Amino acid sequence: MGGTSEAAGPGGPAGARPARRRLSVDRRREELMAAALELFSRHDAEEVSIDDVASAAGASRALVYHYFGGKQELYAAALRSAAARLEETLCLRDGGRPLDELAGGLRRYFDFVEEHATGFAALLRGGQAGEVGEIVDGVRRRLYQLVSRQICAAEPGALLRITLRSWIASVETAALDWLEHRDVERAVVERVLVDQMVALLEIAAGHDREAARVLKSLTLEQVVAPPVGDMEAHG
Repeated sequence: MGGTSEAAGPGGPAGARPARRRLSVDRRREELMAAALELFSRHDAEEVSIDDVASAAGASRALVYHYFGGKQELYAAALRSAAARLEETLCLRDGGRPLDELAGGLRRYFDFVEEHATGFAALLRGGQAGEVGEIVDGVRRRLYQLVSRQICAAEPGALLRITLRSWIASVETAALDWLEHRDVERAVVERVLVDQMVALLEIAAGHDREAARVLKSLTLEQVVAPPVGDMEAHG
């Protein structure tokens, strides 16, 4: 956990530190976590020191220790904050056929990715060990549960579970790649990911009845009544 110095760390030179302001406890914690997410998303955790975070937030090193106890605690708190925002974003919206619900959830996911790029990148690049790994796994479990409900499979069997988790891994990879390059329109990426879900289910359906049922439910078009004029013309 070797840190960088204030003079040369990721947060910039100490002379560039913003003027400190009197803030509430909650607001100051939020600012410290936001500064930490920004730095952790652009640098390995080992490269970021408490001094860097304090400098970026316009706070003292002692204040960071006061609120969080140390860098690992601050890191975990910042990632939990990003995870909570993402989970809130992914809350289900009722109405519409399952495929539309899936597309809507994916759109909200990418809304978060775009609006909170630093937090998202830090969250998924946070590593897999200890508390940080538990935070990342918690987000994935929540996303898995939401997707399962959206495709009308509250308790997926083994093959469907593998299919859904494979798709979630594709979504994460695509989101990180899009953030890094942005050389494809976001709407196209979202559409491709929805099509990937259908394609994965089509493959799984050849081996599993549950996957076949979910595929049928997901792609079933809503019956739309013809216009009144057409009804009269054929009456």
